Amino acid sequence: MSAETIFSKIIRREIPADIVYQDDQVTAFRDINPQAPVHILIVPNQLIPTANDVTPDDEQLIGHMFVVARTLAAQEGIAENGYRLLVNCNRDGGQEVYHLHLHLLGGRSLGPMLVRQN
Repeated sequence: MSAETIFSKIIRREIPADIVYQDDQVTAFRDINPQAPVHILIVPNQLIPTANDVTPDDEQLIGHMFVVARTLAAQEGIAENGYRLLVNCNRDGGQEVYHLHLHLLGGRSLGPMLVRQN
């Protein structure tokens, strides 16, 4: 698997993105195809391809992603009414970019987690 993703280029600011937060561990930016009024991706600055690739050494980083999500939810005005945090893993899980990322979604009622298919 390549060590280069579109998210890597956004983190290095080689391609444009609406970056709303960046520190030495993570970068957060608005999704170009938002699924809710607020749709921000929180991405580790180091490449971790999928949730399956997270190791015990990544615990602090993963926790930091959630702290950043909480802070951004407050800044975006969605913390009180509620929001969803979502991580997709691999093809069947809906992952499109193989660089771990946390979706912060909110700004409207998001409904059920999944639509049941018969």
